[in-house]
Amino acid sequence: MRAEGAAGLSEEAAGKETLVARARSRLWRGRWILGAASLALLATSAMTGGPVFAALAGMLFVTAVTVFLPAGGESGRTAEGPALRTAGFSTADLIGAVRDPVIVVDQQTSVVETNAAARSAFLLLEPGTLLSLRFRSPEMQRLLQHLSEAGFEGGEAEYLERVPIERLYRVFASPAGSSGLRVLVFRDRSETRRIERMRADFVANASHEMRTPLASIAGFIETLRGSARNDPAARDSFLQIMQNQTDRMARLIDDLLSLSRLEMKPLIDPDSRVDLVAVVNDVIGALAPLALDCEVAVTREFALDQAPVAGSRDELFQVFENLLQNACKYGRSGASAVVSIAEAGSAPSREFQVTVTDFGPGIAEEHIPRLTERFYRVDTNGSQKGTGLGLSIVKHILTRHNGYLSIVSELGKGSAFTVHLPAA
Repeated sequence: MRAEGAAGLSEEAAGKETLVARARSRLWRGRWILGAASLALLATSAMTGGPVFAALAGMLFVTAVTVFLPAGGESGRTAEGPALRTAGFSTADLIGAVRDPVIVVDQQTSVVETNAAARSAFLLLEPGTLLSLRFRSPEMQRLLQHLSEAGFEGGEAEYLERVPIERLYRVFASPAGSSGLRVLVFRDRSETRRIERMRADFVANASHEMRTPLASIAGFIETLRGSARNDPAARDSFLQIMQNQTDRMARLIDDLLSLSRLEMKPLIDPDSRVDLVAVVNDVIGALAPLALDCEVAVTREFALDQAPVAGSRDELFQVFENLLQNACKYGRSGASAVVSIAEAGSAPSREFQVTVTDFGPGIAEEHIPRLTERFYRVDTNGSQKGTGLGLSIVKHILTRHNGYLSIVSELGKGSAFTVHLPAA
């Protein structure tokens, strides 16, 4: 109790000292106004013959107003300053609240303070470290050179960090008031750069895929107008090739439109129900002419009569259509393609697995992780069939259905593509 009383008395005394100091400060700042007001009151009293005590009362009123009413803009400072000091904020606390890497340096570009994001992104950033020794790229060296200038007003540069993983940063540097310190903020642009590269690659690949058949068609048209004008056999052959190329462009455009539609609809209706057994049977029936042309026999191995899942029937039809088309096209002529449906796991992680197996030349292991990339194709027997978008479409559809695709392949023995979908 005595300790608490003593603490209370000390806090009260400290508060009184603060009030006295504040009053003195305000009186000192307003001394000229007080003086002028006092002279005016005394002069008015002398000229009107009024009592002196009235002038003195007016002077006391002006003094009280000066002491107890804050000057313009002071209320914000007195409210904010003590609050920050009471909370114990420091430079480390303030930059630590920033998610981007932040480095505070002096005019010689020596590290003064860093936040956790900077220490995680960049190793060897102890206080006193010269940034010119840590960031060696020419762009950063030029920016650091400007930091040491007396009239530095701010700047920015790009910096590529290669270790432990490659990341691209946009670095913004600015002076910290009149303290002589400089603040560097590193904004991570790695994801933006990756998206820009994907967009550029997509445009380049799509342009290439369209240019090849167009160049072929243009060449045959020129030939038909020239040397093959009166050659019926050559004309029929060229027209068939031109028909094949236009069909290929049409398939490419259809696949691009399918990808665009899938990306615009990230979610599916969770209340819809689809029976995978019925969908796969319909796909096998629809592709029977293609299997016959490719001399591939399709075999069913269904362990279930029904396999209900949540999703879109049309989209799932497209998934199994793509997989079975690949099995027919890339499978060995005279062999078979096996389609199996099985159940795995238990509630709540129960799933259905639909596997399409071919017995073709197989796929090398290094290609498997990239098969679902747009326009990525494997050279099989010296030819690249298809548009290179089929498995990318499969991946997008399965992602929308909370499923995924797994691939197992062995050179010379064939490939197995398994669709995993959660049971409804």
